[in-house]
Amino acid sequence: MGFTEPPSLEDLEELAKSIIDEMPKGLSKYIGKLKVEVEDFPDSYTEQELELETAFDIVGYYESAGPAAIGHLASSSDRRDVLHLFRRPILDVWCDTNEDLSNIVNRIILQEIGNHFGFTDDEVEMYEEDMQENSDFDLTAG
Repeated sequence: MGFTEPPSLEDLEELAKSIIDEMPKGLSKYIGKLKVEVEDFPDSYTEQELELETAFDIVGYYESAGPAAIGHLASSSDRRDVLHLFRRPILDVWCDTNEDLSNIVNRIILQEIGNHFGFTDDEVEMYEEDMQENSDFDLTAG
């Protein structure tokens, strides 16, 4: 999914969902049926809770519904973990780096999952490399 102009909220959500669908088995067992929500910016509550200086200080965060929503237990509960992505800060990264947007969103998703589940930076990098090598869509163009 190559973008030459800023994607909409819906475009970013579709991109994120396609990346999550491509997650290696090693990650999919952690996230179950992860819900994705894309907004332009975090709400004021999130800004205050995370003590952000500006709404541009965060590109996403993983919100857990609790132990009942993780992995295989997710099917027994209506509660779902949510990955929040913030379009405007993501677009700033995209403009600043000229990197392919798919790569950026992929990295954000992996970092948020990794942060939530306590993965090391090396583990997150390993998953990112694995996804780049085995992806049905181009994560390396840019």
